Amino acid sequence: MSKPNSKFWKNKNVLITGHTGFKGGWLSVLLNYMGSKIIGYALNPAGKNNFFKSANVKKILKKDYRKDIRDLTNLKKVIKKNKPQIIFHLAAQSSVIQSFKNSSETITTNVLGTANILEAIKDFNFVKSVVIITTDKVYQNYKEQKYFNENSQLGGDDIYSGSKACCELLTHSYRKSFFENTNCCIATVRAGNCFGGGDWTPERIVKDILENFHNNKKLILRNPNATRPWQHVLEPLVGYLLLAEKLYTEKGHIFSQAWNFGPNLKQNMKVKNLVQIFKRKMNSKSKIIINRRSKKFHNKKINIFESKHLNINSKKITTKLGWKPKLSILNSVDLTYEWYSAFKKKKDLLKLTKNQIKYYLDL
Repeated sequence: MSKPNSKFWKNKNVLITGHTGFKGGWLSVLLNYMGSKIIGYALNPAGKNNFFKSANVKKILKKDYRKDIRDLTNLKKVIKKNKPQIIFHLAAQSSVIQSFKNSSETITTNVLGTANILEAIKDFNFVKSVVIITTDKVYQNYKEQKYFNENSQLGGDDIYSGSKACCELLTHSYRKSFFENTNCCIATVRAGNCFGGGDWTPERIVKDILENFHNNKKLILRNPNATRPWQHVLEPLVGYLLLAEKLYTEKGHIFSQAWNFGPNLKQNMKVKNLVQIFKRKMNSKSKIIINRRSKKFHNKKINIFESKHLNINSKKITTKLGWKPKLSILNSVDLTYEWYSAFKKKKDLLKLTKNQIKYYLDL
């Protein structure tokens, strides 16, 4: 697998929307490690615990804007002032469950936010490379155990998935309408289920595993037999950098399309299997409870559901870009638990995050 080019990234002005989130925070540290100058644009980090605060991400930023991605006027001002050469758009409402609780916010943040990024850069010739992060849930999933490739039908029966599928369509339309004859190249990326140190997003299974197993509390599983393409957060993030480099070149338009980033097939496993791996790693005595209709999520007026099977095919990115996952599921669990343990012991988490990045890049 090719590595990101440190000479390319050194001193590049890079805008990250959603830098206060889990993936955005890890991406910020990764780009700082590569020598880039990072401009962050996002709302304040959510929750008492979050990666941004724990890893002291603010320390490594050139600029840190706390703005709403739905505010086009402010977004244009920030882009015009800082002149980023590369943009990673991650700002989003990223929870399927939350999309049922607040559908309007999910739609406006995800759809309008993406449209604003694309609208804001139309008149600026300094932006050369743009990566729009969507999700592996953009595919119309008819409960079939199939592997979705980039040409599979887009859709989404839940609001989150539907909003992200809209982002894919919007990006395609803007690219064809406004960027075909410019030096700005735009791609969308669809990654599998990411986990790693510092993800405290509500309703995330790995967060619940770590907190409950650490305290030997019972763990309630809503959908134990659901299969997901599990991968450590660094896997797709490094791929995003490789793609952004290609978009920046004279032949960047060849890469201006959609790309899947998923783990090898062995890591497409059931939730209950991932839980057992963590339980053994943490030597936990917690009981595992199956409760498919948890009162926390049950609402008679809302049909809350999640796809049972979700698998993606990453053959295209492996063939055309040379990217492929490097971490086994056991490696990924080890890194995640190492980070969580360091958090509990109040260690320097920015240093640890950089050490994990170095470990990954050196594999």
